Amino acid sequence: MSVSGKAIDFNNTEIAFKSVSTPDLLKAKIIFQTFGNQFLVTKGPRLLKWALEKHLPISPMVRYTIFNQFCGGVTIDDCMKRVKELDAKGIRSILDYSVEGLGRDEDFEDSFLEMLRVITYAAYQKAIPFIVFKVTGLGPIALLEKISQNLPLSSKDEQVATELRRRIFEICDSAAKHNVRVLIDAEESWIQDAIDAIAFEMMLTFNKEKPIIYNTVQMYRHDRLAYLQKTYQDLKQKKCIAAFKVVRGAYMEKERQRAMQLGYQDPIQPDKVTTDRDFNAALSFCLEHIDSAALFAGTHNEESTHYLIDLISKFKLPRNHPRIEFSQLLGMSDNLSFNLAHAGFNVSKYVPYGPVKSVMPYLIRRAEENTSIKGQAGRELTLINAELLRRGKK
Repeated sequence: MSVSGKAIDFNNTEIAFKSVSTPDLLKAKIIFQTFGNQFLVTKGPRLLKWALEKHLPISPMVRYTIFNQFCGGVTIDDCMKRVKELDAKGIRSILDYSVEGLGRDEDFEDSFLEMLRVITYAAYQKAIPFIVFKVTGLGPIALLEKISQNLPLSSKDEQVATELRRRIFEICDSAAKHNVRVLIDAEESWIQDAIDAIAFEMMLTFNKEKPIIYNTVQMYRHDRLAYLQKTYQDLKQKKCIAAFKVVRGAYMEKERQRAMQLGYQDPIQPDKVTTDRDFNAALSFCLEHIDSAALFAGTHNEESTHYLIDLISKFKLPRNHPRIEFSQLLGMSDNLSFNLAHAGFNVSKYVPYGPVKSVMPYLIRRAEENTSIKGQAGRELTLINAELLRRGKK
């Protein structure tokens, strides 16, 4: 049975927050109100970083507030309570080991071993069909930048590159053997060519019969729609399935600033309208070619979500088509996630985890995202207030 995008009411807060207690809803209200305070959002991350560097005892406070809102826990086992709660409402989970900002070889190896643990865990949990990793969690940024710029590699670089490729291959190979799908996150444009090359190689190797490896395409870059279409054609020619995680993007300010400082063409779209246009065009392209493609749509945008629902109806595809996935971040856009799941679509939540101190860069990005995305924090507050009013609480 088909359904139009507008037929789903994303303002239905009873469904969106059914599993959230009133105390937790009130706590979320305070968090999103904080995100609306420009001074706190601007100064807060620096103060948190300083406090952590000085070993001040703020971790319990962070864990009780922003960490609990956006993260599943410190360990995989910690996450299972959230995973089970989401699964009870028809929402799958993506365990995301969100430790960032490390650069030592032992840190890369630790992240690699954690990915293998996640895959082994997910293999026996139908509620965890995907895992995700950043290539920079497994190898140095400097190496990826050299490869992306086609610079000569030293013998040491070659050794490090071999280790990086070993880690990624073993993760993808283990995932394929355990029937767990892998999302390779996109990163900054100046290292993305190296990541794209790795992702393409992994898709060639593991996507012959079904989509296992997904490369992430950030549509706020003006060249990404063409990249997605060409990659699809190249993989189809090799009789492989092209699997894409389509997002808008997460590094816009950094990208614009670097382009200005170094004097090269800004890789970012001129405005939000063109980003939205290319994002929707990517959705349409993937569904038009769904027999040899797979789509993971990571979006908090209600219009694009309606658009994808309409495309599913237009192409007469089942709501739970195995190659189409909607996804949002834990702690955000529950009105999309829970209402989509309630209507029978495939929906996942990113469930980040890791030591509180180590996931601070991720949490800081969430705070920045809620202020940089127009109206995001305000939209979350409006929905929370509507639900509190419905419950008779202020």
